[in-house]
Amino acid sequence: MSSESIQPTPALCRRTLLAALGGAGAAALLTACGGSDDESSGSDASSGSGPASESAGGAALAKTTDIPEGGGKVFADQSVVVTQPTAGEFKAFSTVCPHQQQRVNSVDNGLITCPAHGSQFSVTDGGVKKGPATTGLTEAKISVSGDSITLA
Repeated sequence: MSSESIQPTPALCRRTLLAALGGAGAAALLTACGGSDDESSGSDASSGSGPASESAGGAALAKTTDIPEGGGKVFADQSVVVTQPTAGEFKAFSTVCPHQQQRVNSVDNGLITCPAHGSQFSVTDGGVKKGPATTGLTEAKISVSGDSITLA
């Protein structure tokens, strides 16, 4: 079996690849599975740099009515998840999971979930509710004006 016939997915663990391929094929694939510098940089959306800040500058991210109370919504293109822990209180966090820089993709029952390894985070403060992540999501800056939410 040649390493060219294997198409790794981002959620595939390196440990699994090492066990399956062993030796020389694994070394080549580890580089391919590492992701780009942009994905793994863990850029802080609140610093004004990185993907989450690209739509800053006045473009509305969402309407307040788009964000369910006690839940939230993931904006993958902007690398941000916006939550409404309690009525009228809006929070935002980077979609980059601190465990292995995969992207969270859902918000349900007060939890933001990363599909790669099952880490879950609070919609209230982005804190870890279930590992393997050991640190919470990075806060992103948003502003709410009337019924419009924008990245700050």
